[in-house]
Amino acid sequence: MNKYFIRRTLKSVIFCTLIVSTTFAQIKEKKAATMQTNNVLLEKWTGPYGGVPSFDKMNLNDIKPALETGMALNLKEIDAIANNTKAPTFENTIVMMEKSGEVLDRVFKYYGILSGSLSSPEFRKIQGEMAPILSEFSSKISQNKKLFDRIKTVYENSLKNPLEADQQRVTQLIYERFAMDGAELDDVKKARYAAINKELSSIYTNFSNNILADEENYVVYLNKDQLSGLSESMIKAAEIAAKNKGREGEYAITNTRSSMDPFLTYSNERELREKVWKNYYSRCDNNDQFDNKENVAKILKLRKERVALLGFDNFAEWRLQNRMAKTPENAMALMDAVWPAAIARVKEEVADMQAIADKNKDNITIEPWDYRYYAEKVRKEKYDLDSDEVKQYLQLDKLTQALFFVADELFNFKFTQVPEGSVPVFHEDVKVWEVTDKTSGEHIGVWYLDPFARQGKRSGAWATTYRDYSTFDGKKTVLGSNNSNFVKPAPGEAVLVSWDDATTFLHEFGHALHFYSANVKYPTLNGGVRDYTEFQSQVLERWLSTDKVINQFLVHYKTGEAIPASLVAKIKKSSTFNQGFSTTEYLASAIMDMKLHLADPTNIDVAAFEKETLAAMNMPKELVMRHRTPHFGHVFSGEGYATAYYGYMWADVLTADAAEAYEEAPGGFYDKEMAAKMVKYLFAPRNSVDPAEAFRQFRGRDAKIDALLRDRGFPVPEKKI
Repeated sequence: MNKYFIRRTLKSVIFCTLIVSTTFAQIKEKKAATMQTNNVLLEKWTGPYGGVPSFDKMNLNDIKPALETGMALNLKEIDAIANNTKAPTFENTIVMMEKSGEVLDRVFKYYGILSGSLSSPEFRKIQGEMAPILSEFSSKISQNKKLFDRIKTVYENSLKNPLEADQQRVTQLIYERFAMDGAELDDVKKARYAAINKELSSIYTNFSNNILADEENYVVYLNKDQLSGLSESMIKAAEIAAKNKGREGEYAITNTRSSMDPFLTYSNERELREKVWKNYYSRCDNNDQFDNKENVAKILKLRKERVALLGFDNFAEWRLQNRMAKTPENAMALMDAVWPAAIARVKEEVADMQAIADKNKDNITIEPWDYRYYAEKVRKEKYDLDSDEVKQYLQLDKLTQALFFVADELFNFKFTQVPEGSVPVFHEDVKVWEVTDKTSGEHIGVWYLDPFARQGKRSGAWATTYRDYSTFDGKKTVLGSNNSNFVKPAPGEAVLVSWDDATTFLHEFGHALHFYSANVKYPTLNGGVRDYTEFQSQVLERWLSTDKVINQFLVHYKTGEAIPASLVAKIKKSSTFNQGFSTTEYLASAIMDMKLHLADPTNIDVAAFEKETLAAMNMPKELVMRHRTPHFGHVFSGEGYATAYYGYMWADVLTADAAEAYEEAPGGFYDKEMAAKMVKYLFAPRNSVDPAEAFRQFRGRDAKIDALLRDRGFPVPEKKI
């Protein structure tokens, strides 16, 4: 269960990470014990660090009854708030909502692990059964008229007699969330709204499970004669992957990005590159039981119908009203400003690749499965830079230490690994660290790292929290995690990663630092604005290429020698290399996301729409979208990134501008004054301050797109955008 879905079923309704009050706690724990005994998923967390989840005691059979009990308890709490006979106030309405739902929230943490990290056919069956039930539960809260009337009264009173700043913000956010979820509709429209959400919840679950199925079902097995071009570490990892699938003596290229990407970069076997590429990019587009095109069509129709009930022309218009972009037009304007430069750069990159292919007399025309392979050859020719050589200095263990170094330098955090077995984990691969304030020794939280791919774990990389920070009901420290899909090595072997994967590792750690830096009172304020929350993680990527990180942590996995200065110089010189590819594959997905939701979905043919839209955009034929529509999980396995995938680009405008601020500072990227400002204005407030205002406080002005264009090596128009 991804983080968005948890919010959709509970937190997007009351828009908070739910914390219990003393009164509610007494009622809930007593009733939970009565309604469902011996269910660890319902129990209060115990043990060190203010209590931690009992991941080691999870039982799949407990999940359904635990959800049912948690929902029943939460509805009783909501009814108590809604039926309060006293006049609505911030304390007896907003605060009490912030304190409700702790039992269910605990259950959702386990549910999320089972969904994202330990999925199985048995769990997916439960997930399918529970999706519509959870949706109905959500609607019972979002459509509770008495509850919304109280919220609206508090909100309207706050406009006349303003509350304290954080109280005003949390009241506004909760009111807007309910209003956006149809709280003011009449009964007939409310019923249809709820029915649509229920239907969508089942489709989202099916969409997501189809992706996982295709990732598990399509594997390319190699023999010893088909390993040409692959590094020793890649071969060993592929051998382990095959062995884990019962194919000892063979080598497996799994249908995940972490396996596909390096294979397409280094394999000399063009026919196999094509097969691996087609497996990956045709996920859920094979006209079989796992095909998602019909799911996409249904989702688009239902989303448009639902927002029409609220008076909106399209889903994008509804979604973006409280985002930084505000309107689809503003989001498209940013993407349209960058797109021409991106595809122009692709044309240059393809010409360079074709020239090398022709010079080598390869007798081919560059196809999508050739792009990474020949781009690597161009990199060597133009910059004398071998990505595989760079990988020898990018060890996962050392990169983890680099994360801690950056956290120490910028945030004053100290990470100390806890003894194995002292904190329960859900898989033997998971390691745990305590996070403290380096100066005072004060406990900040706990960090879980789950680095490796495995059966039942969704692909990609993500960060999540099991407990968010808040202070209004006793200080709550943070339990956070980072999750990756690196290919697990043979015992005793180093995990070597690409520069891109190392960047992603820092990116996700940026989300974690955002969690640990929080300084907010109310749980709702731990939320975020989608086209802003990627900023904090994207800005942290910049520290990978700083001298202090490079000189200390990039050492050869065999010799231990520091990366040569000459190789570092090549890396920095090639910093804008292949930006056509990376920008175009991302932007194509972001634009497609927006155009799908702006289009009339009546009788939409998803395959034809994708093809025609890309043609109209002059999409280069030598590459594809990063996420093709049938497996675009960000957008169609939930609503977190729906018409919001552009947010990475929006956040990158902020990132590039902030990076230039660091470059201008006396201490560069380790300037203490800049770091203090970044934590104070950009990390600690979370969603307690409007994001645009937060950036202005940091930078002294609004962000400018010029910095983004410079950062990617694209021309900056004379007339400022």
